[in-house]
Amino acid sequence: MINYKHLHYFWVVAREGSIARASERLHLTPQTISGQIGLLEDYFGEQLFERAGRKLELTEGGRLVLSYADEIFSLGSELEETVRNFPGGRPLVFRVGVVDVVPKSIAYRLLAPALQLPEAVRIVCREGAIEPLLAELALHHVDLVIADGPIPAGVNVRGFNHPLGDCGLSFFATRSLARSLGKEFPRNLDGAPLLLPGESTVLRSRLEQWLEEQHLHPRVVGEFDDSALMKAFGHSGAGVFAAPTPIAAEVSKQYGVVELGATDGVREQFFAISVERRISHPAVAAITETARAWLFTSA
Repeated sequence: MINYKHLHYFWVVAREGSIARASERLHLTPQTISGQIGLLEDYFGEQLFERAGRKLELTEGGRLVLSYADEIFSLGSELEETVRNFPGGRPLVFRVGVVDVVPKSIAYRLLAPALQLPEAVRIVCREGAIEPLLAELALHHVDLVIADGPIPAGVNVRGFNHPLGDCGLSFFATRSLARSLGKEFPRNLDGAPLLLPGESTVLRSRLEQWLEEQHLHPRVVGEFDDSALMKAFGHSGAGVFAAPTPIAAEVSKQYGVVELGATDGVREQFFAISVERRISHPAVAAITETARAWLFTSA
């Protein structure tokens, strides 16, 4: 039987990234932790870490063990909280993966309805690229994946695409950059410094096609897989960036930028991907119903 104390030491080291930091958190000597992890590796017959310079990196086997350890200790925390709050009952756990290119404001507004359900809900969010999240979905480690497109062709995962909505795009810049570009949209994008989503995103090709159709040739100064990082560069004045029109007011307020203009010529789509054809999870049902009420905008 697995020694869960050894597993906990492994989990903390994996999360902290080094035995030294884990020893500070656990108040144990590095030698003690190393010895306990060695016993765990002997039990599994599998090396869990390998050295990369001064850092420890998980092996393939280590990543597998970590995925289970995450669930075990997350469930342990949930058990502790439930017992302390007894007889309030165990909350409904809703595990969702959010593809990293989905804007954080969109992700929040999509997920917020799950917290409004009559029963207590605990949301566990994981962020990452589409393929690893779909693998988590296939293993039932997450209940839902929020993505900027349907399941990509060639990905061998059985799942169902539930359209949440689509909307147009707005373009933003700092006030000083906006003044230098002028007010005639979309002509003011021609020659402007532009921040684009990364090539791995669904939106990228649609944006490039629209720019070509409008005979606009901006100067691309940055490409970003992470939409929040792209907005941070936009906030600094590095260039113009685009975001979904439904969150235009939020983007302007949060990043201190102004809207140059908006178009329905580029539609950004959002999907909920699940392993079930008919939605039964109450949190997923709340998300899809609410999203369809506000996210769709006229084409």
